[in-house]
Amino acid sequence: VFLYSHLQQKVRGAEALAQKYKQQQEALSAQLQVVYEHRSRLERSLQKERGEHKKTKEVYKLEAQEALNKEKQDSMNRYGALSSQHKILKNQHDDVKKQLLDLQLQHNTLKLEHRKALESHSQKYTQLQQEKDSEVTSLQDTVIKLREENKLLRKAHQEVHSQLLNAQAQMEEFRQLKEALQKMPG
Repeated sequence: VFLYSHLQQKVRGAEALAQKYKQQQEALSAQLQVVYEHRSRLERSLQKERGEHKKTKEVYKLEAQEALNKEKQDSMNRYGALSSQHKILKNQHDDVKKQLLDLQLQHNTLKLEHRKALESHSQKYTQLQQEKDSEVTSLQDTVIKLREENKLLRKAHQEVHSQLLNAQAQMEEFRQLKEALQKMPG
């Protein structure tokens, strides 16, 4: 009886221990389930964050590309405007140069005519003194006017040359801007 009672106590102790272990196992299983669910939520959240990050990255990339394209288009437009302005200034410079050459030729022609007239007048000095004086005066007026026109044309030529230098400086600035754009990533 004593042995039986002792064994029953051991069995009850073992059952209580088994019950305790079972409860601990159930508690651990519940905790493990909570951990798995939490991990699953975290993984879903991470996937969602990755998706949103990827979308944001794509949007940023598109915006950067659009900004770069716009800047490139603006630079090309500016280059086109500067190029056409340069052509116009070059044509104006060529026109002024041609006018200057024409006036110099005309001036040389007039000088030659004046010299011939002087030689002719010196031969007829006595009889044509009065006539020669008025013609010399007229020719001198013409020479003064031509010199004034020549000065004006030289001034205009200087202005066109200055504009051309400015246009070349702008072209150099655009070239540097273009190189800087080409060095940019993307």
